[in-house]
Amino acid sequence: MTKRSDAIVKGPSRAAARAMLRASGMDDENFEGPIIAVFNTWTNMGPCNMDLDKLAVPVRAGIRAAGGTPVDFNSIAVSDGITMGSEGMRASLMSREVITDSIELAVKGHSLDGVIILVGCDKTIPAAGMALARMNVPGVVLYGGSIMPGHHKGKDLSVQDVFEAVGACAAGIIDDAELKEIEKAACPGAGACGGQFTANSMAMAMTFLGLSPMGANDIPAVDESKNKAAFMAGELVVDCVKQNRTPRELVTKTSLMNAAIALSATAASTNAILHLLAIASEAGVTDFDIDAFDEISRTTPVIGDLKPGGQYMAFDLHEAGGSALIGQRLMDDGRIDDAPTVTGRSLFDEIMDGKEKAGQDVVRQFNDPVKSRGGYGILYGDLAPEGCVVKLAGHGALFFEGKARVFESEEACFEVVENNGIEKGDVIIIRNEGPAGGPGMREMLGVTAALVGQDLADHVALITDGRFSGASYGFVIGHVAPEAAHGGPIAFVQDGDKITIDVEARTINVEADLKARAKNWTPPKPKYPNGAYAKFAKLVGSASKGAVTSFPFGDVS
Repeated sequence: MTKRSDAIVKGPSRAAARAMLRASGMDDENFEGPIIAVFNTWTNMGPCNMDLDKLAVPVRAGIRAAGGTPVDFNSIAVSDGITMGSEGMRASLMSREVITDSIELAVKGHSLDGVIILVGCDKTIPAAGMALARMNVPGVVLYGGSIMPGHHKGKDLSVQDVFEAVGACAAGIIDDAELKEIEKAACPGAGACGGQFTANSMAMAMTFLGLSPMGANDIPAVDESKNKAAFMAGELVVDCVKQNRTPRELVTKTSLMNAAIALSATAASTNAILHLLAIASEAGVTDFDIDAFDEISRTTPVIGDLKPGGQYMAFDLHEAGGSALIGQRLMDDGRIDDAPTVTGRSLFDEIMDGKEKAGQDVVRQFNDPVKSRGGYGILYGDLAPEGCVVKLAGHGALFFEGKARVFESEEACFEVVENNGIEKGDVIIIRNEGPAGGPGMREMLGVTAALVGQDLADHVALITDGRFSGASYGFVIGHVAPEAAHGGPIAFVQDGDKITIDVEARTINVEADLKARAKNWTPPKPKYPNGAYAKFAKLVGSASKGAVTSFPFGDVS
């Protein structure tokens, strides 16, 4: 077969390239078969990605067994949990773009035949989907898996519980010693954060997009069966190359809708909206936009009883039947459509292979849901002409009205929250944290978790042009667009303004003449004059379109 890698290994003119490849251990047999990138996001900076180097071993073995030659690359990963609330958190969303670009440059730069991308922490997963959609080179996404639950006083813990314990400690509900015990117990080893937070949400999305084989991403990081799944994924990527099974055959409006529906049914992270829009942009799917998520959420009850708003963790979902069980419920109720997958089989065929654990109560039936509507909504109004995202996980409120408490940064707000300065009925506004204004659109888990710890989550609203962790819950609204740094209306809200949020009406309005306040406005100076942060701030687009830095598909004007 004609291979992409022929560009570097075939013919007399490529003798010098072959000489260098021979130095790395290749021979004539390797040159004849497909050369596959094993693109890793390994780092030991935190548990999420720290075992991906080990997972690459069976992946390489699977590639070799199928007649391919593995070659290794690595990229950065920024830990959301570790950087949360710090200046470094600005790098998180930026890293999604850098990882995407890294995959493209490594694979296309060396004319490789295919790629398997090993992912863990939050931004590595959508970056893998974005890169495959952009390159349209045969590939597979393999998630390293979730962490196991921690344990403290008979309760399963995740890192979410640590953030909430910080708030409880500030409120005097627990003492410093109890906080330390929770801190020490929450994260027992390798794997990404254990609820239906961003990593597990996006791992599920990769499965329903057809870019990951059904069930492989569900297996926890430390489960012995993960190595078998990795070997099979290595074999699979070679088959994708041989069959020329390409990502844009898989990433379509149908598969994007399927992924969004599965995520709504599990009250997944609102970051999934940002990331699915970015993947759609890279794939050139122009008829899938932010409004799809509101329609889906209104018509898709939550059937997965998962953290942050529910009881169970990713490990429990795996034991109950995993993504296939979610798929079976959706398929049986006629809520998703069949589509091709990376395995060459259809999504419905893959789903039907799943087995439900007898007596499980992690995944409900649609006639007995956890909640009657999905986990998010899209609002428009005075405050967000281009839209914003409300997260509905963990509460049933659809209406909130109160007086604005305005903060110019996450740190300014957290200081007040930590000193018990927020009152019931407040509408907290945190601005200048958008994609460009942050820059980097930081997540507000420190603030939202502290509010939960102080038992204020159901009694205040929080609005920001930044975003939220998948572990956040409460009446929280992010992705406000246009953002403050671009002169969006959120820049002109003042303390005491009356704000009304109506999820059913899809509105978010403020009683103030924001246009009059905007007359003398001048854009704020960039926070960073040079470097990667400045580059991102200059290039990044609106959160309502995925906050991407690449050109929209086909637009090089």
